[in-house]
Amino acid sequence: MTEEAHRLLAFAAELNALQEELGPFGLVILGFPCNQFGKQEPGENSEILPSLKYVRPGGGFVPNFQLFEKGDVNGEKEQKFYTFLKNSCPPTTELLGSPDRLFWEPMKIHDIRWNFEKFLVGPDGIPVMRWYHRTTVNNGPHKSSTPSQCS
Repeated sequence: MTEEAHRLLAFAAELNALQEELGPFGLVILGFPCNQFGKQEPGENSEILPSLKYVRPGGGFVPNFQLFEKGDVNGEKEQKFYTFLKNSCPPTTELLGSPDRLFWEPMKIHDIRWNFEKFLVGPDGIPVMRWYHRTTVNNGPHKSSTPSQCS
């Protein structure tokens, strides 16, 4: 298993554990597949769950949280939900990434940087925090993953 596949499997398992632990207190994890980062989600919507289970991360993984249909999180066709989140929360880093692995236009400073960037939204629908995509649930934040406070 590649390092990236191992990291993805561990992260997916962390999301399941977090949903199981905090779901009774009202936490709801939502997953929004996107193909704008390294073309990592090229399949059709009907292929996403089988792909998670058997390919990436594989190992029989089944999410216990809601997955939505694939869509754009950045650019001209970004989902309005993400426009709202990005306008409410500053980016977690100034670096956008390598343009040859990012597939949208126009690119903006508040854009989501990569798959698994995380937002915490309160029960009132107001965004509270935004985390860098490499921030893990169990092992503490990545060295450059200080969360940004949302307005």
